[in-house]
Amino acid sequence: MATLTASHRDTPVTILTATAIFGLLLGWATYGLHGTTPLLERATNSVSTWIIWTAAAGALIRVRPLAVWGGALMMLATCGGYYAASTLGDTFGAGGLGTAVVWSMAGLAGGPLLGWAGWTVRRGRGDVRAVAGAVIAMVTLGEALWLGLALHYWGEAAVFMVVGALLTALLTIYLARAGVQRYWLCAVLAPVGGLAFYLAEEGILDGLLGSV
Repeated sequence: MATLTASHRDTPVTILTATAIFGLLLGWATYGLHGTTPLLERATNSVSTWIIWTAAAGALIRVRPLAVWGGALMMLATCGGYYAASTLGDTFGAGGLGTAVVWSMAGLAGGPLLGWAGWTVRRGRGDVRAVAGAVIAMVTLGEALWLGLALHYWGEAAVFMVVGALLTALLTIYLARAGVQRYWLCAVLAPVGGLAFYLAEEGILDGLLGSV
């Protein structure tokens, strides 16, 4: 009976349904927490929040293809939950549809990568685990650069930079304890990836958002 229960919980339909539900709730929650406190406002109105949870979902899924598909589905569901809450809250303006499309496209591009990264850090083999760890940490570091250099929110940027550094350190330590030979690649590549993420966010994503 225990084996049958575990098997049922691991079916693709169950896994993807659970991932979609969590994404919808995450999107709804991030909208609902806007305007509560300055800290929660920034923490929820953040690319990092959605992406880190997507990586966490990938780490919980046992099968790599499902983790990749789950990452895409979760990002789409999170966008859906956020903009559904925005519609019900009567804040979905005239440009909301175009913005939702851009964020959904970004989610389709980044979701599979982060789902893979979460899975690989926990279940992968070889040095690619360190690269995957850097992919996860680079998001927070890149957003710190964007908050500071693009928006001049230096206080928030400092907080995100500290969180990104701590996340990088924790992932590097985890990989070292897991026996990854070149675990240090995580710490080396995360800042490089953070810079690349910042440049992509400023040069591509902001341009798309500005055009809708």
